Amino acid sequence: MTGVAVPAPDPLAVRAASFQELTRLGVPLPPDTYPLVWEPSDAVELRPTGELEARVAILHVLLERCFGMPPEAAEKWLDGNRLIPDVTEPEWAFISEEVGDRQSFILHLDALSGLAWVLGISKTLDPLAAPPRVLEQMPDLLGGESFEAWRARILAAPRDPTVVAAALDLHYCLDWSFQELERQGLPCPGELNANAIGQRRWALEWATVFVGEFHEPPGGWEEVDLSV
Repeated sequence: MTGVAVPAPDPLAVRAASFQELTRLGVPLPPDTYPLVWEPSDAVELRPTGELEARVAILHVLLERCFGMPPEAAEKWLDGNRLIPDVTEPEWAFISEEVGDRQSFILHLDALSGLAWVLGISKTLDPLAAPPRVLEQMPDLLGGESFEAWRARILAAPRDPTVVAAALDLHYCLDWSFQELERQGLPCPGELNANAIGQRRWALEWATVFVGEFHEPPGGWEEVDLSV
């Protein structure tokens, strides 16, 4: 990592705040034994801004492919902007040959929303609603906007890693709560379902890097553990 790690916030205080938010939303609470995301002695940082921006751009290309962008155009844009090395194998299979579950890639809209919030592109990450106009803030692929031109346009201002860590804990808890609602056949409290919350958690898990005794080095996008 090229960022500066800072002391992680008190995980018990963050968990108490997460449970308070779940109570406000009226969703089931995870059990008291639900694991903490980090330890009191851990440090936290974000992945490098360029890496976060590259992942956002790739997810945007995937979504455009889902909605009709020709494979040749998608490949040309990624190649011209030197992003192909950052594309995962499942993503490349879908982009180049449409191999894979289209619906699962469409769900990445919420992962994109999560990363846009981390980068400061979106102002809020509301657990009840999708952020407005998030796709309007993405690279203009049809207009030929380059990756670097897009970066210059958005002027990303990544959030404090302690704030992102708190959002990760909340979404870790929300993931359990929304899955429990679906298991019980109960409605979710807003526009989002368990899949959307899981995608946002995916983005936050990947973007946040904890440094401590019990944490492995950060892995790839496809290696994020989304168990509850």
